[in-house]
Amino acid sequence: MRKLLPGHGASRGSALGRARVRLPHALDVAEQRIRAREVDDELARLHQAVDAARAEMHDLRARLHGALAREVGEFIDLHALLLDDPELLQGLDDLIRKGRYGANYALRLQRDRLAAVFKDMDDAYLKSRMDDLDHVIGRIHAHLHSRPSDAEGLAGEILVSDTVAPSELAQLQAQGVVAVVTATGSTLSHSAILARSLHMPLVVGASQVLAKVNDGDALIVDGDSGEVIVDPSAADLRAFRQRLKDAAREQRELGRLRTKPTRTRDGVDVALHANAESREDVARAHALGAAGIGLYRTEFLFLQRQELPDEEEQFRAYRDVVLGMSGRPVTIRTLDLGADKADRTGLALRGEDNPALGLRGVRLSLANGAVFDTQLRAILRASGYGPVRVLVPMVSVREELVLVRRRLARLKAQLRKAGHEIAAEVPLGAMIEVPSAAICVEHFIDLVDFVSVGTNDLVQYLLAADRNNDALGELYSPLRPSLLRLLDLVLRTGRAHGKQVTVCGEIAGDPAMAPILLALGLAHFSLHPSNMLELRRAIRAYDQAELQAAAGKLLGARDRAGIERWLARVAH
Repeated sequence: MRKLLPGHGASRGSALGRARVRLPHALDVAEQRIRAREVDDELARLHQAVDAARAEMHDLRARLHGALAREVGEFIDLHALLLDDPELLQGLDDLIRKGRYGANYALRLQRDRLAAVFKDMDDAYLKSRMDDLDHVIGRIHAHLHSRPSDAEGLAGEILVSDTVAPSELAQLQAQGVVAVVTATGSTLSHSAILARSLHMPLVVGASQVLAKVNDGDALIVDGDSGEVIVDPSAADLRAFRQRLKDAAREQRELGRLRTKPTRTRDGVDVALHANAESREDVARAHALGAAGIGLYRTEFLFLQRQELPDEEEQFRAYRDVVLGMSGRPVTIRTLDLGADKADRTGLALRGEDNPALGLRGVRLSLANGAVFDTQLRAILRASGYGPVRVLVPMVSVREELVLVRRRLARLKAQLRKAGHEIAAEVPLGAMIEVPSAAICVEHFIDLVDFVSVGTNDLVQYLLAADRNNDALGELYSPLRPSLLRLLDLVLRTGRAHGKQVTVCGEIAGDPAMAPILLALGLAHFSLHPSNMLELRRAIRAYDQAELQAAAGKLLGARDRAGIERWLARVAH
């Protein structure tokens, strides 16, 4: 019987396939006791399952390449660390050896013990790591039963589950999964962002899906509307085929925009810069006519390795990006480790009580002066090959920028004295992603040449809402008056001081957010290359003067509903 289940579209696209239902890792297994003579065999079975799960993670990382490996790598590393966690492993051994429990029941007990610890934590970020623990426990449990954790037979299927980890998505796509539907989740979570980069349809927050969908059901998933249709009718199938035709036609139309200017209907030119972290991203940005690289992430040089990259390695990487953009400016963000990005060199602290508010971004760089100097020297040397800008993340107070400017001046003098070609001007910018920086931007704008607003973290800190906490999915949204007023403040301050302001968070690449940003006067967007043509089309459809005339009503909205009503009135 046909059923229509509502959810939230997190990654666009439509898919038709067979449901593969994966129930939450509740491990509802009966209590099982073993005899003393069975203990060693049961321990061996458990250790074999843990080793198999560890090998599975290692194999997944080995099969990923390029930017995808870097994006997923931090989650794979976290799961690998959990598989080596002494508290998890020793607890399991003790339950089998001393409690005489079978491996399955021991796994359930240890999972429940650790879940209780996570639940009692005050920090929302650490609570959200429970999902990672469940995924690891699930892998071990699957190998205890000699089945490869849904690793085979997925071609043409749609995964239906409570949640999905970012580390799984690329693996699922490689195995032929055509879409994913989850009962929980946020449209702005790491999983959702990665699904969009993979162009895999994803629906989150479909709360009824586990109760209403059975293994083998035919499903249609609409990643735009968030609708999931169970046992579709003939009319549903016709509509699905039409959506596929429309999508193909849309891609052809978007392709024609590759050489078109990004210009509003009233003739205002808008600059689209690209967020990048690999040569592939840079090449794509160049081909799509990006105005430059608005945010080049340098973390990939530090992640998934045991030693810190030296100056020469970093210089070559940054030089290649500059050469790849053929004279268009490249904004290189200095190291942004910490919080959910921990390297394997030990530079970023592990086990901080509140990592989202801890030693991260520029704080981490200033605390490791030699590492910071090495990176800045490499960036400055790359400026000899084309226009380079330095962007400092996680700025919260003026004093941080004073220290960075002094460092840059000292290093420029050293490099020139050593005979290196350094650009006469290497602009310095600050990432505005902490509310204190947005509120007091007037107090430090004299120290910078430009600012970039990182809305992902700004929303998180402004609303005290972790974007990866499923329970806060409705609260975490850029459609909040507090965010729009801060954006307006930063943009007005930038214009008053003649300083360029760029928005480089997720909202910059969302065509639905374009009228809001244009109404506030944004002229520089920085986004993933995959969204560039859609955003260009959206901007070309609007008259900026009309939107700015309506900005007063937008900024006067008192809640999310008011902002949504404004959007509905101006949207094309």
